[in-house]
Amino acid sequence: MSLKAFHLVFITASVLLSFGFGAWSLVGFSDYGRTVDLVFGIGSVGVGVGLIVYGRYVLRKLKHISYL
Repeated sequence: MSLKAFHLVFITASVLLSFGFGAWSLVGFSDYGRTVDLVFGIGSVGVGVGLIVYGRYVLRKLKHISYL
């Protein structure tokens, strides 16, 4: 597995995990009203967006490397 393929798989899994945790935290905030859930939810969504930007940067930088 090349560096490009590893990054693509790892960043995709990280984005899904980040958005999933963010959604779970925001639902927890709407149910219980705890401020820490709101902070974790917004932070996780922000990290997910940052990971998408990073993933696009890596794919552009490594466009000459094959996936195998």
